[in-house]
Amino acid sequence: MIIHHISEKNSILNQFLAELRDVEIQKDRMRFRRNIERIGEVLGYELSKSLPYHPKEIKTPLGSLEMQLPQEDVVICSILRAGIPLHNGLLNYFDRAGSSFISAYRHHPDNEIDFEIVVEYLASPSLENKTLILVDPMLATGRSLVSVLEALKKMGAPKEIHLVSVIAATEGIDYVASAVAEGTHLWIATIDQELNDHGYIVPGLGDAGDLAFGEKL
Repeated sequence: MIIHHISEKNSILNQFLAELRDVEIQKDRMRFRRNIERIGEVLGYELSKSLPYHPKEIKTPLGSLEMQLPQEDVVICSILRAGIPLHNGLLNYFDRAGSSFISAYRHHPDNEIDFEIVVEYLASPSLENKTLILVDPMLATGRSLVSVLEALKKMGAPKEIHLVSVIAATEGIDYVASAVAEGTHLWIATIDQELNDHGYIVPGLGDAGDLAFGEKL
């Protein structure tokens, strides 16, 4: 897996990440969602540099010129519900992309620590020979991403797969890397080193879905 760790170099991305983590600023749900969206825009811009481009003649009021434009066969898939603000950030840049949505959640059958990933809802166009951008703000254990990729196989085989997350744990990155094709790209804003006993990223930021949309039952 090819890892692109964007915050290795200082940029305005640091400000967005700091606000996401700050327990006081997190109380403003609208700002929390907007910061994830802005991070999605940054990651989308960086990702766009890796895509193939083709020449196209553009006519202006005063003449014409040839420009290199990106391919248009992109599908952005977000894992509900936490992935929606990140999805929107990417759509701001890939505005001609198709959209796919899938649900994945942790089910604890026996205790609070052990869990399995349950994938239920899926709405997606064909992914055959497309560039798939799969987004999930928190890459903790990595099991959700791997389960979702398995579920998406019935929608066709993408020619490229790009995973986009805000915060990842090293353990989750290792797990995903062991399960995906060698040419898969991971675009990550920042990497934390630890998971706690419940499989949550430390220091992380908490539950991204709850912070964006409110607590669930």
